Amino acid sequence: MSKAKRERDLDDSEAQAFSKNIRVSPQKLNLLAQTIRGKSAGAALASLAFSRRRIAGEVRKILQSAIANAENNHQLDVDRLYVKEVVVGKTLIMKRFRARARGRGASIRKPFSNLTVVVREREETE
Repeated sequence: MSKAKRERDLDDSEAQAFSKNIRVSPQKLNLLAQTIRGKSAGAALASLAFSRRRIAGEVRKILQSAIANAENNHQLDVDRLYVKEVVVGKTLIMKRFRARARGRGASIRKPFSNLTVVVREREETE
């Protein structure tokens, strides 16, 4: 006996990709996510390719994965895809410390983030 299959959270015209533990703060990742929300998939890939932010390459891989999921798993048309939503989540924080003067210590926080990208196929307009 196996568990019953879980209902699909997304519509039939949507696909998603998810990445855990990306080594960047959620605040910085959200700045990059804002630039691609609502854009077509090709325009979002182009803006990430020419972005100067360090984490843009990782976000581009996740977007490409969502597009590949839409094409291969759900048979959606790649040319009509757009970025429906990009969700940035907070996850673990590595805590380190740096020795300071007079025997004190200063804490250093190294945050990690989660990222979910949902792409959707545009409706046909006539």
